[in-house]
Amino acid sequence: MPAETVGTWDVIVWGVFPYFMLAILVGGLIWRHKYDQFGWTTRSSQLYESRLLRIASPLFHFGILAVIVGHVVGLIIPKAWTDAVGVSQNFYHFNALLVGGIAGIGTLGGAALLIYRRRTTGPVFAATTKNDKMMYVVLVGAIVFGLATTVISVFEADHTHNYRETVSPWFRSVFLLQPDIASIAAAPLTFKIHTLVGMALFVIWPFTRLVHALTAPIHYLFRPYIVYRGRDKQPASPTSATQRRGWSDVGTSDNAKD
Repeated sequence: MPAETVGTWDVIVWGVFPYFMLAILVGGLIWRHKYDQFGWTTRSSQLYESRLLRIASPLFHFGILAVIVGHVVGLIIPKAWTDAVGVSQNFYHFNALLVGGIAGIGTLGGAALLIYRRRTTGPVFAATTKNDKMMYVVLVGAIVFGLATTVISVFEADHTHNYRETVSPWFRSVFLLQPDIASIAAAPLTFKIHTLVGMALFVIWPFTRLVHALTAPIHYLFRPYIVYRGRDKQPASPTSATQRRGWSDVGTSDNAKD
């Protein structure tokens, strides 16, 4: 698209809003970690209902992981790189539609089951906040519009649009601080809506239960062993030393004495 066709609205939406979104995302995560560490959780409701959760949770999480991988490949890896290694556009397009379609349907199905479970299980619904409801609306919107771009591309008569020549260059240019507004402005409306809803999801991310996705229990790999000891049922000898109850390090240098 020629540069002169880029309007003020395009500049605001595709040149300014992405940096607003990044500022809210990063600043919100820092604030949440500093002031609300105890709230940095999914607020698990497995105690209330587990039958549906055993199906919905893996379906949603594995689906969303596949969706994320697909977005990383499609948005970050330039088309010239896949062309250089011999991956044709038709082959890439077929795999993107097949894998992306399966992942999107699985993610949407898992989300639908989670919402159904939350709405029909009394204690779970009672624990649902307005924040949760807003998060589900935006999340499902992002998934639905993502699937819409996939379905529409399947039924396109000429398959002329290639998002790796419009959306992807703009996405990479944002992180280079030189947003390619003309590229994203040339994308079809469905891709623009999907992108906008995706950015809205990242704006609310730090303030919802979605923050748990950015937490990995790495400290579990390095914590000391937990030693469980039975309580001595025999009365303590008057001459025995009084032992302090509580936690103590096991096998550390402070306790290792010659």
